[in-house]
Amino acid sequence: MNQTAQPDPVPQPLPLLETDVLRTFVAIAECGSFTRAARQVFRTPSALSMQIKRLEETLGQPLFLREPRLVRLTAEGEALLGYARRLLKLNEEAVTQFLAPPLAGTVRFGTPDDVGTRVLPGVLARFARSHPAAQVNVSVGGTLDIIRRLDLDELDLALVTGGNDGQDQGRGEVVDTESLVWAGREGGIAARRTPLPLALASQGCAWRTKALAALDAAGVGYRVAYSSENCAGQEAAMIADLAVAPFPLSLIRPPLRRLGPDTGLPPLGDYQVLLVRNPKRSPVADALAEYVIEELRLARGG
Repeated sequence: MNQTAQPDPVPQPLPLLETDVLRTFVAIAECGSFTRAARQVFRTPSALSMQIKRLEETLGQPLFLREPRLVRLTAEGEALLGYARRLLKLNEEAVTQFLAPPLAGTVRFGTPDDVGTRVLPGVLARFARSHPAAQVNVSVGGTLDIIRRLDLDELDLALVTGGNDGQDQGRGEVVDTESLVWAGREGGIAARRTPLPLALASQGCAWRTKALAALDAAGVGYRVAYSSENCAGQEAAMIADLAVAPFPLSLIRPPLRRLGPDTGLPPLGDYQVLLVRNPKRSPVADALAEYVIEELRLARGG
């Protein structure tokens, strides 16, 4: 007997995540409290609780651990947080594309190579999608040169490292904090040489100032073996095992490694990245500045 073939079941569409609920979820995650988040999004804590309950039911996963006076993300909640932030940002870009007045013009942007390497790819890609009529001219150089060019009205916007011989005193806003550590070649011997050979950035750089001050305070003998306008020069000297260098933790990659306390080198602490705006800048420069701030926040998982 022939049996009639049953049609394949129609797959059910996946549920869509509502922007409003994602905004609530991000607010709670960042505030660590339903009550504080409720004030931020202008709703009651009970309304937020209902939204999160529906979201957890939709995804079939608990997103928060509720403790006395504290709300913490579960592992699933941490995974969702990254998606939620990107979805909200993409939604903002899409709405801006159609509703916001188009921005046009040129932004002259200056940055040291260590910061630019981390920030520029993501910033330029997203900024170009949202503001296709705008043009960004990027200048990469030392912090002191970038500050000088900003003062000469040759730049509209600049990222600089804080503590550069006082020339950035009271200027700009702190947009990132980075750990400065000692670095050298994996398995190398430069750190054991006496006096200690250093690969440093040019005079006036915050890294150089912090490193020399720390070595002097610790009584460690050293010699400046190599100087470079950019961190690529320092990196080359370290890879060749000719010197060690103060270096941002986020930029250390094989064959380089972080040098530990066993080397006898003093800790260097953190340094700050400042965003400085030209008072004569255009609205398109301010728009780019917001993308820079957001990219740095995402890069540090904030």
